[in-house]
Amino acid sequence: MNPICNSVHVRVPATSANLGSGFDTVGLALDYHDELTFTLNDDPSDGVAHVIIHGEGEDTLPRDETHLVVSTFRRACATLGLGRLGFTLEATNNIPQARGMGSSAEAIVAGIAAAAAFAQPGELNRAAIFDMAAVIEGHPDNVAPAVFGGLTVSWDFMTAEGVGSVAIPGGEPLHGGFHTINYPVDPAITAAVFVPDYELSTEKARQALPKEILHKDAVYNVSRVGLLPAAMNPVVLAQAAAQGGVESLGAGVGAAGTGAATAVSPAAFATAAAQANALLFTATQDRLHQPYRGSLMPPSTELIELFRSKGYAAAVSGAGPCVLVLHYGDARAAIDEVAASQLASGHWRALHLPINTTGVEIERS
Repeated sequence: MNPICNSVHVRVPATSANLGSGFDTVGLALDYHDELTFTLNDDPSDGVAHVIIHGEGEDTLPRDETHLVVSTFRRACATLGLGRLGFTLEATNNIPQARGMGSSAEAIVAGIAAAAAFAQPGELNRAAIFDMAAVIEGHPDNVAPAVFGGLTVSWDFMTAEGVGSVAIPGGEPLHGGFHTINYPVDPAITAAVFVPDYELSTEKARQALPKEILHKDAVYNVSRVGLLPAAMNPVVLAQAAAQGGVESLGAGVGAAGTGAATAVSPAAFATAAAQANALLFTATQDRLHQPYRGSLMPPSTELIELFRSKGYAAAVSGAGPCVLVLHYGDARAAIDEVAASQLASGHWRALHLPINTTGVEIERS
């Protein structure tokens, strides 16, 4: 198969995984991107990859076939039936490396999306990109939001040995492997990411986790992660309140009704918005991973504890050491004030970011 174009530009968002309670399942796309351009070599016999890097990692990342984008692109090209292509990869990296903002997921998704754009016309087959990316990454929590945008919850559906799928009455068979679902996020939800000047490898962070956990800790996290979709989209709470499903956070939150959307009064929405920050605070509580990793990143742990003592929904971003603070409404000044001493030290910088809702984007030329 021959490529259908000469150049592909790929734009992939940063991501934050876990969000506290959703260990290895929940991911969020952030409006902060790496941008990569793949341009085929003029000489068809030149099958070499030439790599140019600007920004993050320009002094440390490899510039040969071992670069994760290049190796993933090669693997995807082989799967899609493209021959060995020679190309120049020019990457402008904004996403910090080894900080918990999904840099490896970005690289994997970029390589697969570029190969798909060279091989197939039209819109990207995002489901296929997700399937391949999750297998390569080994877990879906970062690749899902990088592909689809927004808030994602992913899982690995395990079938019995020799069984590839399970028949679902009235629907398509449910195949074994990784799956994801995308939840809407209110545009007023913002993410503040505090980036330290030190790194932490995901492998080292995983080694700190126990092999077994207490049942009560599992229940604790399950009860928190179930709140995230509602906390990230307070209009659902407002609609439920209009239908009589919500009284107050303290009294408990009822299920939103089904059917046509219910008109929401400004007062009901204001109440739901206030509840959103309380729910975000609760939903980002965790007992499965952050307590065990805290000793690997004391400055990050201290910053999280500081934010949470002030009522902000703070958590480790991915495996760390970045710190994520989620908030409904504009609280940039107040959030920066909490971390004023850290920011003044020169060891931290803050990124105030909207939520990305598009996921990976490509442009052919």
